[in-house]
Amino acid sequence: MKRRALVSVSDKRGVAAFARKLSGMGFEIISTGGTARALEEARVPVVQVSEITGAPEMLDGRVKTLHPKIHGGILADLENPDHVTQLVDHDIGPIDLVCINLYPFEKTVAGDPSEKEAIEQIDIGGPAMLRAAAKNFKSVTVVPSPEFYKEVVSELENEGQITEPTRRRLALAAFRRTADYDAAISDWLGSPEEDLLPERRSVRYDKVSSLRYGENPHQEAAYYAEKGEEHLLSGVEKLQGKEISFNNLYDLDAARTLLADLTILETPAAAVIVKHANPCGAAVGDSVAVAYRKALASDPLSAFGGIVALSGGVDEELATEISAVFTEILIAPAFTPEAREILAARPNTRVLQAGPIVRPALSTKNVTGGVLLQQADAVEDDSGYKVVTEKSPSPEQMDDLLFAWRVARTVRSNAIVLVKDGATVGVGAGQMSRVDSSEIAVKKAGERVRGAAAASDAFFPFADGVEALAGAGVEAVIQPGGSVRDEEVVAAANERGVAMVFTGRRHFNH
Repeated sequence: MKRRALVSVSDKRGVAAFARKLSGMGFEIISTGGTARALEEARVPVVQVSEITGAPEMLDGRVKTLHPKIHGGILADLENPDHVTQLVDHDIGPIDLVCINLYPFEKTVAGDPSEKEAIEQIDIGGPAMLRAAAKNFKSVTVVPSPEFYKEVVSELENEGQITEPTRRRLALAAFRRTADYDAAISDWLGSPEEDLLPERRSVRYDKVSSLRYGENPHQEAAYYAEKGEEHLLSGVEKLQGKEISFNNLYDLDAARTLLADLTILETPAAAVIVKHANPCGAAVGDSVAVAYRKALASDPLSAFGGIVALSGGVDEELATEISAVFTEILIAPAFTPEAREILAARPNTRVLQAGPIVRPALSTKNVTGGVLLQQADAVEDDSGYKVVTEKSPSPEQMDDLLFAWRVARTVRSNAIVLVKDGATVGVGAGQMSRVDSSEIAVKKAGERVRGAAAASDAFFPFADGVEALAGAGVEAVIQPGGSVRDEEVVAAANERGVAMVFTGRRHFNH
């Protein structure tokens, strides 16, 4: 029997050339509506679906392929004699190839359409034919995207047919496409009335890139982004350097997240240096160069091989300074040509150009066999903060406390952050004991601890942490409060002349 191909596509890129190739290999091309017109204009012989079904397209095109002579031809198992007999009895010709891509629902809803416009872009016949052809891949080749045209034509030309492994792989691609399509419709119908944390949540990820390896060289890895959402590398242009690694991406997320928090303070400029997902330096200043210098001075040893994120552009002078320290990644919103030339002499530094990151509404943490989902953390408005000690912080100290509080939110718990004059001078991170974090931060700060402000991401369970900070010279502390020993902690601060502010909210970052 003559081979037949049903071709009905929304995305018409390359479809005329594809159909012409099929026709040249003896396929009868069956088509509908706009696709049939496009093929006719390209002088590709085509048979309208209505000629096959004996029924016109109906209901503004909602019904055209939903007919036994179409779906019978697609779903018939040609290895089943009874199926073949039924095709003959009902004068239904088998369909060997189904080339379908769907109405652009995702693109439509991304443009904020009316409900009626969105509903009209919900494809019914397309998914039905894709699923039917994919189910019957033993007998039918399904082509769910233009990306497969070249491969299908090549195999037909070289093999005379599409092999079963290829048909199976194309069927998988078709089912994945319809699953994504249905999920997009579900997401649209479910928002914004649904709860932030619904009973069931479908998340789809697209592979952005393969990675050389994961956290360690023996681990395979890749970077995926949630489909349809802004992500870590959205709008990022890589100007130079080798591919970004797994650990680079993790650190880059920490750097960009903290930078976004600091720019909310409406300071002229901010700089962040991250190492192993923790900020080893962060600062604000009158210029990007000033902020960078202050951030680097916080912990120049740890800054070696770190991630640098800047709120403003990089000029020749700043590029020269940054080039003096080995930097894994430098990200900023702009670079002058002179800066690009200087940085090019450091090919191992990956240079990225991007504006502010868009923070997601939810954050996830993977656990064995599942995921913990939560509302994304953010620093609260400071209108509810309370001074709980006899001594109040000075305006300058209050600025440093608010800055330290934002940095502490991104430091791994238990976190203690020491700040002086708009720059971190000591960071204690990831310790099981808060007093240990306090002592590490003090050690990092050295003489700079005197007169510094301190932030603790959670309450002090005992007075020892405050005593360690005050004994080293810290003059102001910000913390959530809420410990059963708050009175003891406040009393220790009063005894040592330290100002203390309670925020009323904890910011753990496990």
